[in-house]
Amino acid sequence: MKKTATLTIDGNTYELPVLEGTEGDKAIDIRKLRAESGYITYDPGFANTGVCKSSITFMDGEKGILRYRGIPVEELAENSTFVETSFLLINGRLPTRKELNRFSVMLNDHSMVHEDMRHFFESFPRGAHPMGILSSMVNALRAFYPELPEEEEEINVTFARLLSKVRTMAAMSYKISRGHAVVYPRYDLTYCANFLNMMFDSPVRPYVIDPDVVRALEVFWILHADHEQNSSTAAVRLVGSVRGNIYAAVSAGICALWGRLHGGANQAVIEMLQQIHDSGGDPMPFIERAKDKSDPFRLMGFGHRVYKTYDPRAKIMKRMCDTILSKLNRKDPLLDIAKKLEEVALKDPYFIDHNLYPNVDFYSGIVLRAIGIPVNMFTVMFAIGRLPGWISQFREGQHDPEQRLFRPRQLYVGDQVRHYVPIDERG
Repeated sequence: MKKTATLTIDGNTYELPVLEGTEGDKAIDIRKLRAESGYITYDPGFANTGVCKSSITFMDGEKGILRYRGIPVEELAENSTFVETSFLLINGRLPTRKELNRFSVMLNDHSMVHEDMRHFFESFPRGAHPMGILSSMVNALRAFYPELPEEEEEINVTFARLLSKVRTMAAMSYKISRGHAVVYPRYDLTYCANFLNMMFDSPVRPYVIDPDVVRALEVFWILHADHEQNSSTAAVRLVGSVRGNIYAAVSAGICALWGRLHGGANQAVIEMLQQIHDSGGDPMPFIERAKDKSDPFRLMGFGHRVYKTYDPRAKIMKRMCDTILSKLNRKDPLLDIAKKLEEVALKDPYFIDHNLYPNVDFYSGIVLRAIGIPVNMFTVMFAIGRLPGWISQFREGQHDPEQRLFRPRQLYVGDQVRHYVPIDERG
């Protein structure tokens, strides 16, 4: 027998179907509520609202679980590559060796950017933020390439084109913003190694590819590849719901990710460390301020809105952080402050009692800084990592027979009817 929930309003009773996911999560289906009762639900921020059914990513914030297509993210970070994880998310299964090789070849084949797009890049002001540039350039791809075609093979080419060109455009935006010569992709390098080479290679100082640095970037992108219905993914799905093209949808996702409360969090970590450094380098006063409820200051990179115990990605990123800092042996006062802050916070009873553990943004910000990524590129790095998730979510929405145009309701609290007063009579 199907479960239902009973809602009683003004003596009237409404039976609402109860839906259950494969992991036991439950939802009350309110699709007919307004039509039958005249009521809507009120849920600012959609924190308790499910907008779709999805088979891509499962999260349990209470237990610290994150899985892509059923596979724990820990196993993917340990054994997979970003390219293989992208294939898994987009296609719903792990590839065979032949399929993975073919997918890698497609990424290489579509890594170059149309030369006409360079004029767009060079027209941006020197101080333009790379996220704004990237969002604009992804949207502009629609002028050069078609929307999703009907044939499955061509659809896969479109997805590979996006994954490959966004990486190239991100590196180009950095080089052009610095006034440096653009470094083009190399066909002999892997996806991650290629990006690092395009970012840092130059005629004056050739970039030496370090396998540990490549692996660190690989893991960073795997851990950020998807995260269920977060703000930027919701933006991608929203544009998809109006049957917008995939380039516009991804561009919207980039804009949403740009926000300080979303993708900008790892950048905020470094800015906080800089603030501590500029104040003398002692993290203790800042830790005490974070404990004071009357003080608006918050330690960036601690705690998480979804994960109430620990962020499973943080454990993995911490190990990668320790490896990179030990390997590179970089002398950086901000990294020293970060280690002090982590050490104190992990032992402090207040942080332990409130589950304010360092999250993935704390460690990823440190890793990105250690491998030489400039702060204004941090959110771009996040966007590249999240791209396979956005593509997967967009694709799933297009094939979902229950997906409707996203059109939230509101609770109107403005003036009741008023009549127009001619300007000469207003006093």
